[in-house]
Parts: sequence; C-alpha cells; structure tokens
Amino acid sequence: MTGAFLAVALAVNVLAATTATWEMSGYQDFLRGRLSGLSLTRDGRLVLGPKLDTVFSSDQPEIWSVAKGNDGSLYLGTGNRGRLYKVDPSGQSSLLWTADQPEIFAVAVDAKGAVYAATSPDGKVYRIEQGEASEYFSPGQRYIWGLAFAPDGSLYIATGDQGKIFRVTAAANGTNVQGSVYYETGQAHVTSLAFDREGRLLAGSEPNGILYRIMPPSGASASAKGFVLYDANLPEIRAVATAADGSVYAAALGGSLAKRLNSISSSANANATAVVSSTATSITVTDAQAGIGGTPTPAAPKPAPAVAAAVTPVITSGAADYAGVDKSALYKISTDNTVETLWTSKEENIYDLLLNPNGSILFVTDAQGRIYRLDSDRKATLVAQSNEGEGMRLIDSPAGVIAATGNLGKVFRIEAGSGPSGWFESPVHDAGTVARWGRLTWRGDSKGIAFRTRSGNATRPDATWSDWSDPITSLDQSLVRSPNARYIQWRAEFTAAGSAAGLDGVTIAYLPQNTPPVVRSISVTAQASAASKTTSSTPASAAYSITVTDTGEAAPAAGTTAQTLSRGAGQQMQISWQADDPDGDKLTYSLYFRGEDEREWKLLRANMTENTYLLDGDVLADGRYFFKVTASDRPSNPAEYARESELVGSPVQIDNTPPTVTASEPRRAPVVAPNTSLLEIDVNAEDRGGTLRRCEYSIDAGPWLPVEAADGVTDSAREQFNIRVRDFPAGEHLVVIRVYDVAGNAGLAKVIVR
Repeated sequence: MTGAFLAVALAVNVLAATTATWEMSGYQDFLRGRLSGLSLTRDGRLVLGPKLDTVFSSDQPEIWSVAKGNDGSLYLGTGNRGRLYKVDPSGQSSLLWTADQPEIFAVAVDAKGAVYAATSPDGKVYRIEQGEASEYFSPGQRYIWGLAFAPDGSLYIATGDQGKIFRVTAAANGTNVQGSVYYETGQAHVTSLAFDREGRLLAGSEPNGILYRIMPPSGASASAKGFVLYDANLPEIRAVATAADGSVYAAALGGSLAKRLNSISSSANANATAVVSSTATSITVTDAQAGIGGTPTPAAPKPAPAVAAAVTPVITSGAADYAGVDKSALYKISTDNTVETLWTSKEENIYDLLLNPNGSILFVTDAQGRIYRLDSDRKATLVAQSNEGEGMRLIDSPAGVIAATGNLGKVFRIEAGSGPSGWFESPVHDAGTVARWGRLTWRGDSKGIAFRTRSGNATRPDATWSDWSDPITSLDQSLVRSPNARYIQWRAEFTAAGSAAGLDGVTIAYLPQNTPPVVRSISVTAQASAASKTTSSTPASAAYSITVTDTGEAAPAAGTTAQTLSRGAGQQMQISWQADDPDGDKLTYSLYFRGEDEREWKLLRANMTENTYLLDGDVLADGRYFFKVTASDRPSNPAEYARESELVGSPVQIDNTPPTVTASEPRRAPVVAPNTSLLEIDVNAEDRGGTLRRCEYSIDAGPWLPVEAADGVTDSAREQFNIRVRDFPAGEHLVVIRVYDVAGNAGLAKVIVR
C-alpha cells in the first residue's frame, strides 16, 4: 500500500464513530488559546513567563498615551472623560488634570519636567506644571494625535483632519509661545511622530499609510521639505522608532485611527454633544518622492499619492478589512532606504513598538493585550498576555517595560525573570456530537504542570458546563473525567516547582457518538427496459412517478396527481432513494416491499451500496404496494455502534390491466336531414385495478372525440357513457370506443353501424 493511499484510508476511517484525537501543538495552535503568566516561545513551547504586575488601574475605557517624566513618573492620557493621571515610581497614582474634551490622545514631557497634554476633538495643547493647567497652543485643528519634543526643545504637533504638523517654540518657563505650520502632508491625519538619528522629523500618516522624513528649511528655502521614506500597503502608520544604527522601524495597521474616531463619537453621544465623525477629505500629497527599496506583502489596492497638479482623490478616514489581506505589519527601513517586512498578521493590529538595546523589538497588539518580542532572526516570541481588550502603548522605565491597555485602561509592568505561576486555556473543541472522552496526554517536561478539563453542550463555556476537573498530573491516571458532551476544553496550570517545565503539545482522545444516517426520499418510476428500447420504435405509455421524502409527504407525481404506476409491456419499475450520513460514513441499503393487504415486509435485496434498484415488470400484480429502504452505517463502524434508519414510501398503485369496455347495439333515431340520423350508443366501462379517467370515440378512423360519463364526472372504477352523434351519415360506418384508466391503460370496443 502506498503512503498516499494509506493516508486516504486513514482519513476515511476517522469520519466514522471510531476513536478520534484532538491535538494542539506548535506556535499557531497555542496562539488560539488564552494564557497568563506564560510565554510562548518561537519554537511553539509554553513556558513560565515574566510576571505582569498591575501598576495602575483606571476607571477609563482606554489609556491612549503614555509619557515618562524625568523622575521616572508616568503620565497617562485617557478617554472617554479626558483625564490625565500621574503614577510615580513607587506606584502611587493621582488624578493630575481633567480636560473639558473627552480624549487625550497625546502626552509629552519637556526637559524641565512640565507635562503637555493634547485634547480632542477640539484640538488644543495644555501645559500642566505644579498641578496647574493652562492652554499652551491651539493649532485650529480638530484632532491632535501626537506630540514630540525635538532636541532643541521645540514641540512638534501631529494633527488631523488636514494632516498638518505644527512646530511650537517657547521660553523655558512656557511663555512667549510661537507656533506655525511646519509641514503639510496632504494626508487626512498625521498619526505618529519620531526623530531619526540625525534629528530629522519622522511622521506617519493616514489614510495612505505614508511615512515621511521631513528636513528643516535650509538655504533659500523657507519651508521644510518632505521625503516619502515608505509608502505602506496599509492605511495607517501607527508607531515609529529609530535604532542606534539609524534604522527606522514602523508599525502599519488598518484599524487604530478608526477606533479612536469611533471613541470620540461615542463620547460625544454619551455627553449629548455633537457627534464627531470622520469626513471625506480631498488630499494632495506634495514633495512625494519614490525610490524606496523593498517590496512589502501585497495588500488591497489603495489610492496612490498625487502631485499637486493632479486631480486630488477623495479619501475617507478609517479602514476596511479585506479577506486574506494582512491586517498589520512591522517594517524596517535601513539607512539606504531599503525596506524589509519583519512581521505581518491577518488577525492582530500592532499598536506600539519598543526597541531593546540588544537589537530585539517588543511590540504590543490588540489581541488580548499581547506583547511580542521579535529577535534578529525574525522569529516572534509571545512574551506575555494581559488578557485585556488590547495593548495600547509600550514604554521603557527603570523598573522594567511598561504596557498600557484598553478595555479597561490599565498599566502593567513586565517583571524581569519568570513569575511564580501561570496558566493556559485551550480554545473550545467541537467533537461534532456527544462524545465519550478518553485520555489526555502531553509532550514536554511536565514537572510542575497540572491539567484540568471541562465539558458542555453549549458552544461557549457558561453556567451549564461542568466545573474544572480534578488535576491530572500523571500519564498513568490521565483519563478525562469530564461528562460526555459535545464540547471540551483543557487548562494547563504551571507552578514555580516546574520552573524548567515546557509544554510542547496536548492530545485528547475521544469517541464521538455515532449519528444515524438519514433516508431523505424514495422515488418509484416506470421505464422501458433495455430490450424494449432496442426492439420497439413505438413510444411507451406515459410513466407516472411517485416520490416520498423524509417529511412523509408524497411529492407531486409527474403528469398526474394520482399515485398510480403503469409499467406497460416490456417496462421495468425503477426504485431509487437518497440518503446521507452526518458523520460521512459509508452506507449500505436494504430494500423491502409489501402489498396493502399484507402484514410482513418482503426483502428485495440487502447490503446494496448503490441507491437504485430495477424490478421486472411482471413480478408484481395489480394492487397497492409500499416500498421501504433501510440505510446502515455498518461499513464504517463497529457492529455495537452501528446505526440505521428507514423510510417507507407512499403507496404505489400498480395497474397494468386495461378497462373492460362493452358497447350496446347502435340505435338510429328518425331521419333529421336527408340521408342522416341521430346515432346513440350506450357504453359500460369497468377497471379492476383503479379508476377510470377518460372516454373517447372515433368514427371511421377519424379524430378522437371526448365524451363524459353519464353522471357528469369520470371518477369511478365503473362508469356509463352515452355517445350521441347528430347528423350521422347513412351507410356502414365503424365506431371505435377507447376508455383510459388513471394509469394510462386503454380498453377498446368497436361498433359497426349499418
């Protein structure tokens, strides 16, 4: 047996109600679960990870921005009530200021320790010093997305929805403030700011995902000059950072700005103020130069930047999701402007990044507040997971890396070394039907790891699920004790006793309940046999078919509403059915019949794999018959677990005998016209197998003329017909009478009129 054939055979076997396994192993499998206090290595192993210490928990939905003070204090800008918090190095927190706007998207600290907070949607910058806040600068823009102090002490402000960057200077005490537009990107929003190794301003934008490097005015030029450092295939450049070697790292994504704009709208609605939403903006990109090396992962088409003389496209802020397209990406732009794509994801958005001195990169995503480390070999390690709605910001501090999250707004500190404990919860597995659980087995060093399981029949764990089982710590006693159910979930709990423990994979064996097959329909039709088709050129009588479905109702018959079947000479009866199995099992069928006045089913054929059967036309006499099909999944299941089901078709009336037709002697009435008379013939017809349907007559091989029953309706097994022909010509004539039953059988009689 070849390897390919063996693989196919095994795949077929697992469809039946035989032992199946659910295995989780490797990096991508474990990413589908939830974890706390653990790390997922780039090799796909779960190990104890650094402890996430909660530094601060606000009552706000989001912490949008974080800035570090000169003394190590953290300043946090939040939404949706526009609050500015301070968390000192000892972990003590205080409310520093409450803005009159719902969002503080940007915070910065100058060299003197003064704090600057930018509010939206009425974009203003406030200076907070010694607990007092004063308006510092109003750019006249709706949104302020970023603040950054240059080495010379000037403040750069990223705004929207006109995509302008402002430069503000002031005296050391914050007086004599002067500000103006430094650069106009032509984009709708400037979403991030940073400085490169030479002190040049870097600016990320939206909605075209362009990263600019902006040179200050020089020589005769009175304005700054922008250079497109990179044009990403994603709408927004969310975060930018510069390494010591001059390389620039940028995170691009598709949903951050839209989320913040939606937050503003929600806040405005909650406060009964005007709803703020993103509007369509005509943009013109100037000083846009190409010549960028490197090709990112292809994404959905988007408008390209235009020069000033071109027709300006209309761009709407926000992002659209495209199936199969990367949702976010991390890029490295080298000093020679070549670009490398370091990491992409179709499920997660990068919200911020932080460069480590050792060359690795930390970044945080919106997937349960995950924090990743990307090493020089481009392999990502899931360092920690906060299990909050999303990770918003990363910042370094003397006490360790700080992560700010949303939903709710919290601040975590990533401790050095491994924490004392952690856990991992698998996603829910669907066995397809109620299953009997077998053993839970694992791969890796399990010292200090305890496993638990729970099960239920709701798609998500809720109060109807079982409690977590007692711990499983030994392979010798690893039988799953959770109740039989359709869904199951497992949990691994790590303790410090297993500081060297690592989990590579977990497997649960189970036996799903075998689901019985379903017979959907039975159809009975008459058709000409192969012999009659080759020996006769005359058409067979009309075939009437009866179909019964698993609803128990007969489908309309072809050509008639009566459940009657006539095979005719040389014809066969074809019985066919449709059946399927929810488990995909192979099926065998048995076909039975019985007459209406019979008690027991007679077997026509057993253990068929095909779903049609031909019956010779002479084996059943006239009468009403039932057909039954039994389907069994025995070929795919052990005998004790095999299931079967059956369906009985609607009764089929078999009628092969034509009606008996007798005619009286013709009677001529007195002459009505010269050489003519009134002809009368009485006809009696009777059908032994069914009901009469039609009577007609022909004179001298002429056209057939209908005649109705004497009582007005032809609807009985026995009827009388009266043929009356006016102006019947003199002489000898032949009258042929034909009567049909509902099966299409015709009985004939002839009368000679002289």
